[in-house]
Amino acid sequence: PQSISDLFVQNLDFAPTLLDLAGVQVPSEMQGKSLRRIWKEENPDWRDAIYYHYYEDSFGATPHYGVRTDRYKLMHFYGSIDSWELYDLKNDPNEMINLYPKLKDDQLVSELMLKLDNLRAQYKDN
Repeated sequence: PQSISDLFVQNLDFAPTLLDLAGVQVPSEMQGKSLRRIWKEENPDWRDAIYYHYYEDSFGATPHYGVRTDRYKLMHFYGSIDSWELYDLKNDPNEMINLYPKLKDDQLVSELMLKLDNLRAQYKDN
């Protein structure tokens, strides 16, 4: 049967998935998770956020890293500028209203910053 999941998957999950399906032990240094857990379990222990890092400083883009949860996206731009942005993806899916200046001292931002720091440490991206 066909099914759709709202869980966060990333391209780094493909290799562990293929190894798992082939019956090969997934090396511990691989950062992804086998998607088989989603297919086999109704409520798998899965990630609740995605970390990303955009390193390029070209084509008008600014290097930045961030965290995305089911509702929020917090990102830090660095390099030629140093700024933070926060978006409520439920109420602002096009990311037009930066909430960070208004909420920078809010508990929500503290929780997202902690999640971001933990993910950066997990992926050894310091």
